[in-house]
Amino acid sequence: MRYVRRLMEGQIQRAAKAFASVVLTGPRRAGKTMLLRRTFPGASYHLFEDPDVVARFRADPRGFLDEMKLPAILDEVQYVPEVFRYVRARIDAHPRRTGQWFLTGSQEAGLMRNVTESMAGRAAVLQMWPMSAQETDKVDLLHGGYPEVLARPRDARLWFTSYLQTYLERDVRTMTAVQDLSTFRRFFALVASRHGQVLNRSDLAAPLGISVPTVQRWLDILEATGQILLLPPFYENFGKRLVKSPKLYVADSGLACHLLGIDTKAEFAKSPFRGALFEGLVASELVKQQANDGARREVWWFRDQQGLEVDFVVPTTGGGLRLLEAKAGSSARPEAASSMLRLRDAIARSQRRGKVEMAVVYESAKPVSRSVAEGVRAVSWRDLS
Repeated sequence: MRYVRRLMEGQIQRAAKAFASVVLTGPRRAGKTMLLRRTFPGASYHLFEDPDVVARFRADPRGFLDEMKLPAILDEVQYVPEVFRYVRARIDAHPRRTGQWFLTGSQEAGLMRNVTESMAGRAAVLQMWPMSAQETDKVDLLHGGYPEVLARPRDARLWFTSYLQTYLERDVRTMTAVQDLSTFRRFFALVASRHGQVLNRSDLAAPLGISVPTVQRWLDILEATGQILLLPPFYENFGKRLVKSPKLYVADSGLACHLLGIDTKAEFAKSPFRGALFEGLVASELVKQQANDGARREVWWFRDQQGLEVDFVVPTTGGGLRLLEAKAGSSARPEAASSMLRLRDAIARSQRRGKVEMAVVYESAKPVSRSVAEGVRAVSWRDLS
């Protein structure tokens, strides 16, 4: 597969004109390094996952940076967090110079802590995800959006197996004192089996014989490394008692399928996880759109204690809301709109201002333009924007 221009490129170019440093976070192998090297081909490149590079830096940090050609890409800096202090000193020595330092990492929590402590006001922070349907039509539910999988889809099973092993050995072991990586691997697979469900920590703890606090720590690791999405409930109360727990998704649909043992289209079509996997794909695409636009992540779900549920609630311009229902399949049925219509009426009764848009999102890859019900469109998941 030829290189596909990433939508994040424009955000990075704008950030580089306004800040001395750009910090790009996101899951391992999402394409962060390739994007930076193609966007800034004249920048020097330094991989802090390389033990020799780390050793040279730690032996003489100032000398290492003195010899560095600017602009510079410092890749996987979570392994050497002290680099932030030295970069900050360089930035402060030349405060008017922009676009000099590009730092990447696959552990957002640790990176953000170091940015907050050392780089406040000096760095633009952007989050990058694997490829979206807006970027290439090769993205699909079975393979997800990781560039290397889309380039060699026949090797997807081997790639995901290797990816998980690398992730466990490097990211997980670096972030925390997890000694039993095999149990963590089983935990990740168990999380995949709860894909699209309301988070229940006790339900995850019991099968593995671990504590609820351990479950929370491990969920924090998965979220910080971009492996899962936890979508919060929509917080506005329209005179209803609301469910307050987040919904849980594996962030990449291809990885979710791999963890669930789904390797072919035939297996996916017969899988009891089909609906949940498609819902997760829609969630991922919505999150990617907001990240590529440089916007805050604001994707929610809604359920009250009377059973009224809408898959996704997304803000729109002018204080409006967009309600979305994800339906695996390609048939637009009026009953698919009923929950959204009821929630719309509740919103109207609350006198909340702003337009409410509604759509049913279908698995069909072909454009869908027909109406499901009055005020409710049917759209393909590839046409969410």
